[in-house]
Amino acid sequence: MSYSIYCAAEILMFVLGLICFFALYFIPAGYGKLIDKKWGFCFNNKTAWMLMECPTLIIMIYLLCTLEYEHKTVRILLASFFIVHYIQRTFIFPMLLKGKSKMPLSIVLMGILFNSINALLIGLWIFYFSPAEMYDSGWFSDPRFIIGAVLFFAGMFINIQSDAYIRSLRSNGSSKHYYPCRGMYRYITSANYFGELVEWLGFAVLTWSSAGFLFVFWTACNLVPRSDAIYKKYTETFPDEVSRYKPKRIIPFLY
Repeated sequence: MSYSIYCAAEILMFVLGLICFFALYFIPAGYGKLIDKKWGFCFNNKTAWMLMECPTLIIMIYLLCTLEYEHKTVRILLASFFIVHYIQRTFIFPMLLKGKSKMPLSIVLMGILFNSINALLIGLWIFYFSPAEMYDSGWFSDPRFIIGAVLFFAGMFINIQSDAYIRSLRSNGSSKHYYPCRGMYRYITSANYFGELVEWLGFAVLTWSSAGFLFVFWTACNLVPRSDAIYKKYTETFPDEVSRYKPKRIIPFLY
């Protein structure tokens, strides 16, 4: 792939992200709390998550093993942030899910497509298109790497802890939804999404790459409208709790 094609792909993904952002305010993605049979055939949630997330690992590890690049140590570490997240998301997160929820096949296929393209763009930047001198050993002491790493792990912690709290509200086998009001959920109704946003913002900063910032942009385009739909669902299902705690949607004290 030439660099001009790579840049064109990023521009196209940016435009598609904007379209996705506005579309999801009118047509919420039908999975999880917003499951909708109109999205078509649905199947086991655990299997769906594993299938949807695994392309990221396959592509990133393949690029890591096959491409030639300078300053291998730094580049391998940068890719490791991405890989660690998706190991947790592919193999650990699905196994911890409770209930008998399902996910539409159409959602899974769209997720596979996006994850594949995203992993390719990020991997090609880290291992192929980034300037040879950019990620030398001095990158470890660069403020961008340090700040980005702190944000990444803080976001991952918030995301994992928020997911764990949501699961703790359910008994085994139950698919019932409960109102969360502890931790970051005291301030926002989508604390797990907030954690993911912070995590990928950190990744964008620590790699200082257009592909990284494109990813956090896409994450926001997907999760911000979804957090709005979840907020509205909570106001309908738990009006007293929402009135009492007055949470925001996804950004504490702001939105």
